[in-house]
Amino acid sequence: MSAKGFDKNSIIGLVLIGAILLVSYVLTSPSEEEIKAQQEKEKLAKAKLEQVEKEKKTTPNDSTIVDSSMAVIPGVADSAVALDMDSIKNIEALVKYGGFANLATGEKEAYVIENEKIKVTLSNKGGRVATVELKEFHTYDSLPLHLFHEDSSRFNIELTTNDGLGGTKVISTENLFFDTDDQSFKVEGENSKSFSMKLYHGSKDKYLEYKYTLSGNSYTVDLEVNSVGFNDVISQGFPYYLNWNMFTPNQEKTIVNQKNISTIYYQYTTNEEWDYISPASYEKENMDDDVDWVLFKQQYFSSALIATEKPFGSDSDIETIDIPEGQSADYVQGMTANIAIPFEGGNNESFAMQYYFGPNKFEVLKDVGVGIENSIDFGWPVIKQVNKYVIRNVFTFLNNTGMNIGLTIILLTFIIKMILFPITWKTYVSSAKMRVLKPEIAELTEKYGNDKMKKQQATMALYRQTGVNPLAGCIPMLIQMPILFALFRFFPATFDLRQKSFLWAEDLSTYDSIYDLGFNIPMYGDHISLFTLMMAVSMIFYTKVNSQMTAGMGGDAGGAMASQMKIMTYLMPIMMLFFFNSYAAGLSFYYLIANVITIFQQFAIRKWIVDEDKLRAKIQANKTKKKKKSGFASKLEKRMKDAQAMQQQRKKR
Repeated sequence: MSAKGFDKNSIIGLVLIGAILLVSYVLTSPSEEEIKAQQEKEKLAKAKLEQVEKEKKTTPNDSTIVDSSMAVIPGVADSAVALDMDSIKNIEALVKYGGFANLATGEKEAYVIENEKIKVTLSNKGGRVATVELKEFHTYDSLPLHLFHEDSSRFNIELTTNDGLGGTKVISTENLFFDTDDQSFKVEGENSKSFSMKLYHGSKDKYLEYKYTLSGNSYTVDLEVNSVGFNDVISQGFPYYLNWNMFTPNQEKTIVNQKNISTIYYQYTTNEEWDYISPASYEKENMDDDVDWVLFKQQYFSSALIATEKPFGSDSDIETIDIPEGQSADYVQGMTANIAIPFEGGNNESFAMQYYFGPNKFEVLKDVGVGIENSIDFGWPVIKQVNKYVIRNVFTFLNNTGMNIGLTIILLTFIIKMILFPITWKTYVSSAKMRVLKPEIAELTEKYGNDKMKKQQATMALYRQTGVNPLAGCIPMLIQMPILFALFRFFPATFDLRQKSFLWAEDLSTYDSIYDLGFNIPMYGDHISLFTLMMAVSMIFYTKVNSQMTAGMGGDAGGAMASQMKIMTYLMPIMMLFFFNSYAAGLSFYYLIANVITIFQQFAIRKWIVDEDKLRAKIQANKTKKKKKSGFASKLEKRMKDAQAMQQQRKKR
């Protein structure tokens, strides 16, 4: 093309390109009417161009004609060029989309289907779910809560079609406009209603259909993908590939806490084993087997795609994408899934799926019935069982009474501490026995000096004579450890804390800031959490009381233990102050109440339950009783004697 317009070579080139592409169009076109219409359009554009070129060649120097042409020909030329460009675009669409070419352009429209819980916006471009609003919830900033936005998410099905020349071409449905006769609707109660959008391949008897069905009072949306008359459209042996991804919006107070939990979960069909990408890493995973569901998990909400009849194919993959800190205040991270839908290119095929759009609440997820409740991270296997079957049930019972969430946490803590009270009592009694024996152990230390072997033998003999087990205080602590760890994982994973206030804390699911520093302290943050501060103070008192309990370990061990406990008295609260400052206020509040209750329990045990004078008398009385050695004690004593003998032989050498 020259600066003045189209030359002869350009016209010839356009004619040749049009002829070649026209052959492809004829082979893939579904109707003669559309072919004729396209041909007429091309002929008209060529005629207009030829007329313009002819006028330019025959009147190059005639000023009169040029003047008159200035008033007429420019408009004609612009129109001709515009028509020709439209023609080129139509040809490009034919090459790219084949029989779907007439659906590459259109007017974008949105439709809304909703019930009491969710509001789903559908777009005719791509036939996709564009946005989902959870009507019962809002963001930390009191804005409507959307699980994803249209401009930062994707739902596309790739169709491998015949190109009419013995090859294949991939068609992306996200760029095509679906047709529908349905209207927006709202459904309530037990009612349900469907919304259908179709992507026609030329004629009305060949189409891809997305059929969305929504029931009242539900977080799920059924999606049925139907292909009709596609046996000569889709290449045999190629599945449909569903590209589903989103950048998850920032919904809570801090992006960091959301990043620590957000990731992708999925479940294999064969053994119903669920797995996930670690929230601490950003990576791509290829599926090893057919898949039942894929779930994009945010901190307190999730979007899941579930295969309801046949599973998704094993030729699928998932990936999490990091958004560097500070790059965006609107989004947390990216999640993507490329899912194989097992279509075989038959004449009439269907695949049933179901969306879940809702909160990460255990009971709600479990009601879906496919195992997506496993996406709630209650901790390691043993800890998870404690949370699922003990802590969660007690918490749910208390929370369903309608009392304030803070009172629920107080009662939960009190119940747990009462259950663990026998362990606390056993631990205290064991420590008290050790305190009673402390003077005698000190005498043994003085008697045997640096001969640790003899001192250890004498100490074990004293324990056996008095009936004291030095490990008795450790075993109860080991028993209660799973419960302590379970509670550490329970509160951050509990949806019921979200946006629930207590005292000065506006939201127990995040930190309670009483003062913003205006600058950031590494590992601490830019604020002061009062519940964390109070928890640290309570821990100082708790560790002091605990050090009094373990002060009777005796001898060198007692000195070492006392020294360690003194260090822990100051070190542990400082560590917890840094560690918990940006954690959920509900967790800090629980530990505060637990420390206070434990301190009172130990005070009550020492004041009214355990009489150390009677305990001392009982221990002294045990010395006069003849004790039968246990098998373990006999073996231990024999090994100690053998070790002592070997030590003496080495000294002689």
